Amino acid sequence: MLRHIREQLPHESLSYFADAGFAPYGDKAEHIITERTLRIAEHMIHSGIKALVVACNTATAAAIAHLRARYPLLILIGVEPGIKPAASMSRTGCVGVLATSGTIASAKYQTLCAHIQQSSTIQLHHQPCPGLMELIERGELDSPATQQLLISYLQPMLAAGADTIVLGCTHYPFIAPTIRRIATEQGHPAIHLIDTGLAVASQLQRLLTKQHKLAQAQPTQHNTLTFYTSGDIAKFTTTLEQLLHINPTEYTLNKMFST
Repeated sequence: MLRHIREQLPHESLSYFADAGFAPYGDKAEHIITERTLRIAEHMIHSGIKALVVACNTATAAAIAHLRARYPLLILIGVEPGIKPAASMSRTGCVGVLATSGTIASAKYQTLCAHIQQSSTIQLHHQPCPGLMELIERGELDSPATQQLLISYLQPMLAAGADTIVLGCTHYPFIAPTIRRIATEQGHPAIHLIDTGLAVASQLQRLLTKQHKLAQAQPTQHNTLTFYTSGDIAKFTTTLEQLLHINPTEYTLNKMFST
């Protein structure tokens, strides 16, 4: 998602908080995720941001309503699994959803699924993916452990006829090539993968433009890229290099609260 935002809004200064010290969110109670998300948002807002993207499906499901109530004037964008575009794209009428346990169990997600199924005959196969985010964070995008997990998660939905798979966690696009390869090996070479990162970046651009807050190119102004993490600095630096291919000279990295 950060990659899409950087590409579509090249003149914006960006601050990104990675809650590595508190992850994974998917196996935590909803009220704990809500409290954590509100605390992070408060810190970011006090730093002077003009818009906030909650770049986590689980955090969005738990906390977006609370954030909107607390900060009604802030440009605020959450993310949710792209079930609606997946439903319109599927030709078999069967859609698989890879997501965290927390996302799938949330009331927001259940409401979204109910709405889709009321207006269509689409079949949804929900697959919680414990352990997958942690492997991706470690840079294991195609390791034997990642492949083994993915095979176990993908086989049931592919066997049921899913031709479209929703990547319901912002980490999962990093393993899209591995998912495609496994699907091909399972006899499904034409699988469609739904990543909402581009749609989120477009929505952010639209809202900033609407409120006349979109940054324009300035010859004397240099946009910045700042990262915060609640985890280990060295590990997060490695993650940035492995997953986002960002050179350490391009950004500033700071430690933020860990508990």
